Amino acid sequence: MADSSLQNGLGVRENNALFAAWLVALFSTLSILFIGEVLGQTPCILCWFQRAFMFPLAIILGVGLWYSDKNVWRYGLPLSLGGLAIALYHTLLYFGIIPEAIQPCSDSGPSCTDQGMVILGLPIPLLSVGAFLMIFVLLLQLYRGRNS
Repeated sequence: MADSSLQNGLGVRENNALFAAWLVALFSTLSILFIGEVLGQTPCILCWFQRAFMFPLAIILGVGLWYSDKNVWRYGLPLSLGGLAIALYHTLLYFGIIPEAIQPCSDSGPSCTDQGMVILGLPIPLLSVGAFLMIFVLLLQLYRGRNS
């Protein structure tokens, strides 16, 4: 007979996906705080907007994991999608694909174009796209498993 906690909560696959999504959100949040508070790199406006989506993800996904909440995808998917949209826009601006100067990253304020904003050879906006995309894909596993 199946364990009743698995019937009412998350299955093993969904639990692993939620755990992985939470780890990505937590690592991203801690990395952002380290870059800003320890290294003293001031974020641009678009980076601030991305933080506004990432910070609550770390908390919401952690609470959802703690309670094996099968419905945490309802809160996490919109946050990850919103953050992904801003990060993607920021990345397209960064690489010059969108024919507009990076307004939030200007000479008078913080800039994501500085060499200090590149980690492992990748710019922070691109790393943000990767983090939000991973969280989104992992949370889709919960959405797909909601009726099982």
